[in-house]
Amino acid sequence: MDLNVYSEIGNLNEILLHRPGKEIENLTPNLLDRLLFDDIPYLKIAQEEHDAFAETLRKEGVKVRYLTELAGKAIETSKIREMFINEFLQESRIDCENCREAVKDYLLSFHSSEDIIKAAMAGIRKKDLRFKGNSLNDIVYADYPFVCDPMPNLYFTRDPFVTIGSGISLNHMKSATRRRETIFAKYIFRYHPEWRDKDVAYWYRRENLPTIEGGDILILNDETIAIGISQRTEAQSIEKICKRLFFNQVSPDKQLKRVLAFHIPSTRAFMHLDTVFTQVDHDKFTVHAEIEGPLSVYTITPGTNGLNVNKEVENLKTILQEHLNKKITLIKCGGGDKIDGGREQWNDGSNTLAIRPGEVIVYSRNYITNKILEDNGVKVHRIPSSELSRGRGGPRCMSMPLNRGEI
Repeated sequence: MDLNVYSEIGNLNEILLHRPGKEIENLTPNLLDRLLFDDIPYLKIAQEEHDAFAETLRKEGVKVRYLTELAGKAIETSKIREMFINEFLQESRIDCENCREAVKDYLLSFHSSEDIIKAAMAGIRKKDLRFKGNSLNDIVYADYPFVCDPMPNLYFTRDPFVTIGSGISLNHMKSATRRRETIFAKYIFRYHPEWRDKDVAYWYRRENLPTIEGGDILILNDETIAIGISQRTEAQSIEKICKRLFFNQVSPDKQLKRVLAFHIPSTRAFMHLDTVFTQVDHDKFTVHAEIEGPLSVYTITPGTNGLNVNKEVENLKTILQEHLNKKITLIKCGGGDKIDGGREQWNDGSNTLAIRPGEVIVYSRNYITNKILEDNGVKVHRIPSSELSRGRGGPRCMSMPLNRGEI
């Protein structure tokens, strides 16, 4: 199925997920800050919850693809597998030659390419290698248990790359611990049989600076994209992606007209735009009350010699109505109550995944917001989330649409 995403709400045909794996069991209390977690999920339950998420999608006719399967298929030949492992070692900043060889031998000891991918994702413990370091660095950091850190954030597939139109933004992530995640998408779109012979457009590349992440990018329609200036996406990166999107058509018959850059607080609770704001229908959005405004929004449009940027300070509803040319309903997380809204936003009550217009997947624990969505005519599919939510991401964060129908 070709890449095709021109909205947040078009009928969802195909999606990319990552089922949480052993990388979750390599989290320790001492590593939580470093690896961007607040708590340690129980893997068995997290996998059961994720399986329920995938099954909900399948029942609604969505083709579910898994990151490990696609990446494994991409590195099946020995030449590409060697390239992947060498790049992974470089990304993991393993400078000691003997240690690099030990890690390489460890990864090549796995029977299948998919198992190699899973092992790279899980993190590599020193005790798994037949190697005893004796350099100053090895001695100083002898108590650190990993040669390669785990990648527990991988089940949030929204962030490393974004499907925009018929191309992708292969992002440069804010934290060094997450930058390695984009290597899997790089190999998928370059070497997987499904895409290797297609000329996939790149709106951003992982080597580009500065940082941009997928949770900050919302495709409102084929003419308008919203991007958050946030804790993890910088203004300069938005300018760069705008130039590529504006001056290279997103498809033969469509042309992007504007990008709305929303300046949101740079805090953990507001890490991405989609943690406080998602579209659920043609004219409905769920929001955290604290971003209703007034807020600063920069309208970016193509100019004859570059970009035109116009700053607006207005409330969110007015901005959306103006640029989408329709009456808009904002559905407040937790009903806008300071306690209920704050609690449910922390557990991603505003982070919904639309299956089709007016129909979304949500976490069951956000029962107040879910009831309000239903009261506003939105069909809600609830999934369990006691463990998945510990990673601070909801259904939209855990999914990357590859193909949506037109709206």
